[in-house]
Amino acid sequence: MPATTFSNRNHALWVECYKMQGSGNDFVLLDNRSLRLPKEQMPQWARKICRRAFGVGADGLIFLDSPQPGQQVDYIWHFYNADGSRAEMCGNGSRCAAQLAWQLDMAPEKHILGTDAGPITAHVFPDSDLVKVQLTPHCDLRTHLSLTIQERAWEAHFINTGVPHLVLIMPDIATVDVQTLGSQFRFHPHFSPHGTNVNFVQIVDKENILLRTYERGVEGETYACGTGAAAAALICSLTGHTSDTVRVTTSGREELRITLEDKQIFLTGKAVLVFVAKLFLPSLDLEHGFASTTHDQK
Repeated sequence: MPATTFSNRNHALWVECYKMQGSGNDFVLLDNRSLRLPKEQMPQWARKICRRAFGVGADGLIFLDSPQPGQQVDYIWHFYNADGSRAEMCGNGSRCAAQLAWQLDMAPEKHILGTDAGPITAHVFPDSDLVKVQLTPHCDLRTHLSLTIQERAWEAHFINTGVPHLVLIMPDIATVDVQTLGSQFRFHPHFSPHGTNVNFVQIVDKENILLRTYERGVEGETYACGTGAAAAALICSLTGHTSDTVRVTTSGREELRITLEDKQIFLTGKAVLVFVAKLFLPSLDLEHGFASTTHDQK
């Protein structure tokens, strides 16, 4: 790379980014208050930045932004999956967003994040990496579905906890081919045209479950999924397998805590800032028209 790449006159080609992870679900976050990237460019940025080995690598890209006039929230986000598709909600992503927003002085410890699924109440615990969020009310509950995959009828349950989730209770999730089976359920005609996330759950006891999740948009298994953990815990409670407070151990071996209180779902877990870095836009074949203006304002 030419030495002039790092000269002061090229600062407009650099964008500060934050890499975070919530229970192994990893994200890149950008402060769009200064970046001011137009929405139509965001999907391409997600595909480029989230691409592993060639980009930063992440399950999703999150832009933090100022709320629109009249919005009763502290800030909003624009959330994109790694494939560039926009998602209404992400439980682990919301905890990472809340943690960073507090660290950037965008919001106090207790605040409200505006998402496509509605406002999310967040509580950051400054003395730890823990963040507790109240998820949006669940909807579209459908239990005891019979779905045919691989010439076999499977019993499954469906619920939307901000995004759609299918839940299958299995005796041993370690033996499940999550990539193959998850993909087939994700694209099952029953859920067309948008598809669904797929969760494979193993009951340990009344207060503990194991979870593996195939995420729509990532198109593969992720180490954790917050809304998936909420969906799994809620289904297990409604079907009598568990209590209203459940510890969910993800495939990344992290623990999420789901609490059901007065029909509200609360998700608690770690949200960790991994590193802060400068993205060199030309290396990702990215550009935007506000870079020079943004630098001049600093």
